[in-house]
Amino acid sequence: MATSFPGFPKELFSFLTELSQNNNREWFADNKERYKQVVVEPMSDFVVAMIPRLKSVSECFVADPRSHGGSMFRIYRDTRFSKDKSPYKNNIGCHFRHMAGKNAHAPGFYLHIEANELFFGGGIWKPPGNILESIRSAIVNKPDQWETIVNNKSLVKRFGEIKGDKLKRPPRGYAGDLEHIEDIKRKSYFLIQSADPELILSPKFITEVQRNFKSISPFMEFITTAVHLPYHYPA
Repeated sequence: MATSFPGFPKELFSFLTELSQNNNREWFADNKERYKQVVVEPMSDFVVAMIPRLKSVSECFVADPRSHGGSMFRIYRDTRFSKDKSPYKNNIGCHFRHMAGKNAHAPGFYLHIEANELFFGGGIWKPPGNILESIRSAIVNKPDQWETIVNNKSLVKRFGEIKGDKLKRPPRGYAGDLEHIEDIKRKSYFLIQSADPELILSPKFITEVQRNFKSISPFMEFITTAVHLPYHYPA
């Protein structure tokens, strides 16, 4: 299977910019074919090229090129509980989630593209309470391992600190003076690298994404095994 990807078309930026200025169903209907050509098709090609590259990081995460039900996020917004009733996202992205996951709250690697912003990385976003508790317990029970991961010099240089919204106070059952209490207070855990959006136009982009995913592999393995999922198949 080919692992090369020539990069996204420059027209992608124009499409996202115009969509942000015309976020309505009429405009989108008139540009539906354009959306397929400059967004869906190249994103599908990117996901296909990532299949063997992702396996080189972990065999337990899925790269699925389908435009519906696969790794690619839908462009349609869920506006049911939002004051913003714009029907479409002004960004595109994909989520290579764990094979046991069913939605965006599973451990996974992530790519996000906007007209003026690009970032990629991985982690777990707003998991259910029982899953969050498993991660917090793992940090408490393996503080030295967590310390080694989050303070790795090359990781900090590339990503900075672990990100994710926090509680204002320690969660119930956790003392305020616990080691790593600031991370225990988190409701999400992820590492994100920002880059120049122009990078997506280059054949080097997919290699940089793969390098990023490999860099966060120790962090991803900690999170994944903390929630009782495999990170590698048994030898």
